[in-house]
Amino acid sequence: MSSILTNNGAMVALQTLKSVNKNLAATQNAISTGKDVATAKDNSAVWAISKVMESDVNGFNAIKDSLALGESTVAVARNASETVTDLLTQMKNKIVAAQEDNVDRGKINDDVTALRDQIASVVGAAQFNGLNLVDGSAGTASILSSLDRDSAGNVTSSSISVASQDLSTGGYASKGVLAGSDNATTDNDAAGFTMDKSGGSGDIVIDSSTDNFAVGDKVSITIGDKVASYTVQASDLDPSGTYDSAYTDAIVAVGLKNQIDALGITGVAIDYDSSAPGTLSFVTGTAAAGADADRDVTVSAQFTNAGSGGLGALSSIDVSTSAGAVAALGTIETLIDTAIDASAAFGSAQGRIETQKEFISNLTDSFKSGIGSLVDADMEETSARLQALQVQQQLATQSLSIANQAPQSILSLFR
Repeated sequence: MSSILTNNGAMVALQTLKSVNKNLAATQNAISTGKDVATAKDNSAVWAISKVMESDVNGFNAIKDSLALGESTVAVARNASETVTDLLTQMKNKIVAAQEDNVDRGKINDDVTALRDQIASVVGAAQFNGLNLVDGSAGTASILSSLDRDSAGNVTSSSISVASQDLSTGGYASKGVLAGSDNATTDNDAAGFTMDKSGGSGDIVIDSSTDNFAVGDKVSITIGDKVASYTVQASDLDPSGTYDSAYTDAIVAVGLKNQIDALGITGVAIDYDSSAPGTLSFVTGTAAAGADADRDVTVSAQFTNAGSGGLGALSSIDVSTSAGAVAALGTIETLIDTAIDASAAFGSAQGRIETQKEFISNLTDSFKSGIGSLVDADMEETSARLQALQVQQQLATQSLSIANQAPQSILSLFR
């Protein structure tokens, strides 16, 4: 049946043309963007997965920067420890030469001292962005190495821990011990405090292995703008060979007091406690202290342990005598082993970081490929589809035109 009111053929042709145009628009959009899934309305599930993976890729890019920073830090530490190993080896050569009697041990000892100073300089300068892994101050460095996502979507971070190595030649930083007593605001104040080298609450740690003073230990006290210090000598130890605080501590106290007096500073009394080895007591600004009793006295103090630090034994090396040269030979071997162990530890850590950095780079590439396989358009297939849709569009347009002309054939029935 033909009707001039309802043209079913035109309606079918029109719907076909609309469908072809819609597919053609989607294909052209895929060609222009390069993606089959460009927005969430294209395929919400695939789009959501791709966005999660893209966020992980961005996170891994940040991790690569963290690993690069960590690698550089460890590389500096490794180079420093290897340099220290070389310098200790040079020092060993000097010490071996000092074993011979027919040599100038004094000049050899000067060379040994210069090498020791150079080692201290290398260790002090071996920092990257403020982090020094060889002077014993850093503890363990944590380097961000990965982001791990579980099946539930929870994300946790992973890190590579790099233990610092102590290649310092000794000494701790100064530490205020007066608490509320320094910078007193009233004249004639009496401020007393105790320095205890064994460590504890409010104390200064100088040597965790012993409470006794040792040769090379240094006690410094700053009063106003003047500094007095005393270094423990071998002659300060008890001649009997057994440490006696009543003997050595007294000598240290007197020696430091003499240095203070030599600076023209009055009003500082120093005492020791024979029952507490390695402990000195200070009193400042006492009523009978003379000139200093009429002004405020600000005091700071520190212990410097010549034997602290991983290479602290360097301070005891003295090849100026035959006995010293023999003792130094055994000491230097231990120190070289310490430096070699530090170099090996840093080398292992640097290798692990390099491996992780390469893995993260490859993982990032894999993620990018995975994202591409989900959302990128297959350009060969899309090109072929475009050609087919263009032909379909032309045919649908022609079909619609023919369907629209069909009612005109009814006119011939009325002629």
